[in-house]
Amino acid sequence: MKTRRGIVKDEKGFTGLEAAIVLTAFIVVAAVFSYMVLGAGFFSTEKAKAVVHTGVEKATSSAEVAGDVIGHGWQYNNTGTNWTWYYYYNYSDSGGHTLDSTNLTVVEFQVQLTAGQSAMDMNKVVISYSDSDTYVPELTYASGVNASKANFSMTSTTGSWNYTLATTTEMGKVNMLDPNEKMTVIVGLPDYGVTAGKSFKIDFKPALGGTITISKTAPGAIDKTMLLTS
Repeated sequence: MKTRRGIVKDEKGFTGLEAAIVLTAFIVVAAVFSYMVLGAGFFSTEKAKAVVHTGVEKATSSAEVAGDVIGHGWQYNNTGTNWTWYYYYNYSDSGGHTLDSTNLTVVEFQVQLTAGQSAMDMNKVVISYSDSDTYVPELTYASGVNASKANFSMTSTTGSWNYTLATTTEMGKVNMLDPNEKMTVIVGLPDYGVTAGKSFKIDFKPALGGTITISKTAPGAIDKTMLLTS
């Protein structure tokens, strides 16, 4: 009887089992918690990576100016409600605009993609203009015209712009600036252009990527075609 009573009152075996169960529970909880922490860390890392990539993509210029920036002193022709650049379509020389010796009226430049960038939709580009007297946040895009002659119409206060493919081979769609391509952009300055010696700025803003800023000063003497060096 003493032996039986001793066996019944001896709880060492049960205590060891309970400790094992508690230890196992702690291990399981710790493993689950560690998995959750690791999962949250992986998620945060991926989100941070995505944010960094997006920021770099938006901050990095997707296009750049290729070559020189050209200015034109082309005279406006009043056609009623709109103004166009006067061009000799019906004359024997058929080769040029009349000179406005007072104002720089048109700016021309070429753009190309920077290294590693994907194709750019030119129809989604926004061009803004500013000088000491004028700010136009979005110049009018003149579609379906001969931009190489800049014979599109515009109101005197808003300005307008267009583009044409400069390279001989078209790599993709007409409106897409693809690798190994260049687009010629022609901008008609608002308010009949800027006078000699006046500074101005043109911002070329693609839908994705950094803005190309062209800051120039109209030369002291205005010609039909000029290289804008400063």
